[in-house]
Amino acid sequence: LHQPEEDQQILPNAMQQQQHQQQQALAALGSSPLVGFGGSIMGTPQRSMHTYAPTASFSTPQQMMQPQTPQNLMSPMITSGSLAGQQMLSQASPAPMTPMTPHSADPGILPQLQNIVSTVNLNCKLDLKKIALHARNAEYNPKRFAAVIMRIREPRTTALIFSSGKMVCTGAKSEEDSRLAARKYARIIQKLGFTAKFLDFKIQNMVESCDVKFPIRLEGLVLTHG
Repeated sequence: LHQPEEDQQILPNAMQQQQHQQQQALAALGSSPLVGFGGSIMGTPQRSMHTYAPTASFSTPQQMMQPQTPQNLMSPMITSGSLAGQQMLSQASPAPMTPMTPHSADPGILPQLQNIVSTVNLNCKLDLKKIALHARNAEYNPKRFAAVIMRIREPRTTALIFSSGKMVCTGAKSEEDSRLAARKYARIIQKLGFTAKFLDFKIQNMVESCDVKFPIRLEGLVLTHG
């Protein structure tokens, strides 16, 4: 058999060792951070683009050109947290309180009506001299006051009767008494021969009094609110 020479046997072994060393060097270089990073960038561009794609916190130029509201810029977690906080605040806030009136503060303070002033239109011209001469409890002094002053006992009131047909009733303690007294005065005028009617009855003023159960400093009120 023909055996290769010694030089020919050494050459393949040396080439195999050199290739093995090159493979180890390439493996070492491939495992280094720099080469691996570059290899990943150059080898897989799709992955790098996907990794650095715009997220919710980064806006593209097209998105920046569109009008955005603060709700759109906020993340869902923050929005839900803010909504939960608003709900907690709304639940914790007390209901609006109604202002207290003196009646609800102290039931003992009850105002009482003392005088009611009402007006009525009899809708006819009146002869005040004739009324003063023929009606009871009536007085007329044109130099002093240009109206007939008439009084009745039930309800205890006073009426001022003018020649134009207007009448003012004072002294009643309630609205019903004021209306009743005005009707009685109108009936008296009708009995004297006038075509009096009962029109436009209206309460003009009401006077009440009550005990507040504490002293009132009038000078302080004038200086503060005068």
